[in-house]
Amino acid sequence: MAALDLPALHASHGGCWLRDAERTPAMETRGVGKGEAITAAADTPLLLLNAPLVASRLGYPDLSGLDLLELFAFVHPARFVVPTPKGLAAVLALDPPLGDEDVPALLQQAAGALLSTCAGEDWAEREGAWTQLQALQKMRWPWAGLLLQHVRKPARAERWLFARLPEWDETPERPQPRQVALEPEAVAARLAALTGAQAEPRPAQRAYAIEAAHTFAPRPREGLPHLLLAQAGTGTGKTLGYLAPASLWAEQSGGTVWVSTYTKALQRQLRHESRRAWPARRGDGSLPVVVRKGRENYLCLLNLEDALQGGFGGRAAILAQLVARWAAYSQDGDMIGGDLPGWLGTLFRQRAITSLTDRRGECVYAGCPHYRKCFIERAARASAQADLVIANHALVMVNAARGRDHAQRPTRIVFDEGHHVFEAADSTFAAALTGSEAIELRRWVIGPERGAKGRRRGLSARLADIASYDEEGAAAITAAREAAEALPGDGWLQRLAEGAPSGPLEELLGGVHAVVYARDESGGQEAGYGLETEAAQLPGPFIELAAAAQTALAALRRPLLRLGLRLEAVLADPPDWLDGPGRARIEGARQSLAWRVDLIGAWEAMLERLGGPTDPEFVDWLAVDRAEAREYDIGLHRRYLDPMKPFARTVLEPAHGVMLTSATLRDGGQDGGDWAGAIARSGAGYLESAPRLSAADSPFDYAAQAEVLIVTDVPRGDLSALAAAYGRLIEASGGGALGLFTAIKRLRAVYGRIADRLARGGLPLFAQHVDPIDTGTLVDIFRDDPRASLLGTDALRDGVDVPGHSLRLVVMEQVPWPKPSILHRARRAAGGGAAHDDRIIRARLAQAFGRLIRSKDDHGHFVVLSAAFPSRLLGAFPVGTPVHRVTLAEALQRVAGRVPAGQAESPALPDGA
Repeated sequence: MAALDLPALHASHGGCWLRDAERTPAMETRGVGKGEAITAAADTPLLLLNAPLVASRLGYPDLSGLDLLELFAFVHPARFVVPTPKGLAAVLALDPPLGDEDVPALLQQAAGALLSTCAGEDWAEREGAWTQLQALQKMRWPWAGLLLQHVRKPARAERWLFARLPEWDETPERPQPRQVALEPEAVAARLAALTGAQAEPRPAQRAYAIEAAHTFAPRPREGLPHLLLAQAGTGTGKTLGYLAPASLWAEQSGGTVWVSTYTKALQRQLRHESRRAWPARRGDGSLPVVVRKGRENYLCLLNLEDALQGGFGGRAAILAQLVARWAAYSQDGDMIGGDLPGWLGTLFRQRAITSLTDRRGECVYAGCPHYRKCFIERAARASAQADLVIANHALVMVNAARGRDHAQRPTRIVFDEGHHVFEAADSTFAAALTGSEAIELRRWVIGPERGAKGRRRGLSARLADIASYDEEGAAAITAAREAAEALPGDGWLQRLAEGAPSGPLEELLGGVHAVVYARDESGGQEAGYGLETEAAQLPGPFIELAAAAQTALAALRRPLLRLGLRLEAVLADPPDWLDGPGRARIEGARQSLAWRVDLIGAWEAMLERLGGPTDPEFVDWLAVDRAEAREYDIGLHRRYLDPMKPFARTVLEPAHGVMLTSATLRDGGQDGGDWAGAIARSGAGYLESAPRLSAADSPFDYAAQAEVLIVTDVPRGDLSALAAAYGRLIEASGGGALGLFTAIKRLRAVYGRIADRLARGGLPLFAQHVDPIDTGTLVDIFRDDPRASLLGTDALRDGVDVPGHSLRLVVMEQVPWPKPSILHRARRAAGGGAAHDDRIIRARLAQAFGRLIRSKDDHGHFVVLSAAFPSRLLGAFPVGTPVHRVTLAEALQRVAGRVPAGQAESPALPDGA
């Protein structure tokens, strides 16, 4: 296996290193300046690893070259790799680089290894490679010429991708589950089987599993599910704790259990853990465990075909070919958090990945030539036959709310990460009449604007056969198209900026813009951030605009309703030419129509309220959304004051058993914890009976494993002091730090001040909203390198699972106060004022602290850089955790290990401090 004879470049915050090709007499790796590195890259193709990241380090966005990650994606299309030199070396069984100066040589070796794989007889992903290389060569993909020297032409013509994908089979509807009650002894025995004979006894896990079993008992009556709220401290083993009774119930009853998560990381963990309870496949080849996500997560084969046949151009066309390579080997076609590398889309510096999914709701179902091979349909059918469906909170709520597909409506549900159910429901049951939402509805009804590219089709094209067969249906489609002209079209933001809105909806959005700016009291201090104002005391002219928009929406809703009724009539009395696939297509169109009718109805209700009395169930406001001083959306918003009311009605009441579980389900508070907040945020208060409550403490010794340090001498608002504190703390811990920020602006400022210095000390620093890397990949990189540190915002506060030495320090820039929005103000008033804020803050602190200690061998420090830390918030931390109020100098000594843990605990801060 020879190294590839091409020059290689590596750039980090610590510097740049260039290695010549072997044929060059110098043949050495040498440090170079950024200017020389850029010149070298412009003169000749260089081997790089993650070109966008290298370009970011060099400050040269137009950098291009031979990216090893693109080559890896072609050679091993569905194989995981951490996209770093160390990660690439590990997956290719090469010696890892000892320092930055060794990376260019590694890149040459890795390129040689990947090309050798293509020439070998045992290359598992050979099929389809030759054919796609021909297309990639025409697109002038830099790797194509080199690969064609190693990929031999097959003896027989290769099958087209869409011919190689397997078809799903129709299956009969699963019968209703048998009514069974699980015996505690049987649950304990199943748990013992899952944990293994060598596992140490966990009494708390056993008690937790037996409590979870009550969720699966037959419910006493309709509308009254068994509801369990179960707090399980980190380390309890809650995953296997609820999978034990879930697998036993599925086995005895023949039913399906849905486990819902909030983060994709936990979905991956659940898929892995479920292998202890279920085989990969049943004897008949079906899947007992299925990961189920929303349609927008899966590759749409029709979109991919369009991209491969000219719908994409330039670099995006190359991406489409690499995605096609992946599609042939993917486990389930999941593009967002599945086995498609998260870094693949960022290599092409655009959002082409999302355009390959079904984000617009334009699926033609059985009218699609790839319908029988569709990843989305395959997952939906597999989940209807599965014992365990691993889903997310949003999908579970949407399926329950629509309730039109009995097979997809869960009746036994475990909400893991249950502390996020409230915010998931808040989003699911919200309504937003904004420009971006309205223009998507227009495109769905009418089709693409004149001159637009892509395969987007309106109702006329999607239901052409129905329109030609049914006169009433055709008239309804025509009326809907005419009414949809009142919705915003392409260029609506520009027209608003010019004061020339077109149609009643654009005029309403212009009115929103005017009212929001007229009521802004920030004095220009909030430039770059979104603005909002409550929907109250609105001027008469604005109410008139809202009434006109409401009339226009009603004019659209009516023909859509008529069309839905005509589709039902066609299904009830089908014509001779309507076959099974045609019925499926019409049924899909009917469901899509129904939820858009519901959406328009919600918009009408929102507009109708504007001129009347306030509805105490809702919070309404007007907003102009901005990012970095650029307006990107305008509209009206409505949220339930308590979203758990519709959650209880649509999710809890139809279910038979529901379990909400989390390590931070209940509030710590000053009295050591109470259930009032958890009950309120579960929807239990809207049921006729009280929920069952269960709590299992963490087995970890927090007194010996962790310390909380409240640093008192970093001035608030002083960015230089904040950056210095972060830099010194990361140096003291030797990396392994997770820095959490409440504002992207401060994150970027701190990163810009300390990244170079840390890198020169051998401590790489990565950051959300700075590095051109997706969040999941950033966490993979952080987990893989114990000397790396990661800065991020809310997404990292409880979406990171990094056990071991790689995470030993968590730093929060300040107390995570809630954003003072209109919605928060209303809920604060209804939830007890300051006590409401305290519950939110304690929950955020508890979630952040939970990142630190993930196993009994973990040790670390949790640092808050804020003197204003009230003692009433200390209940966020596990009982027994040492808390010290210290200067930065003392914090550095403790983080560096020069002060024994537990020594000289500082007094708690007084309330209000």
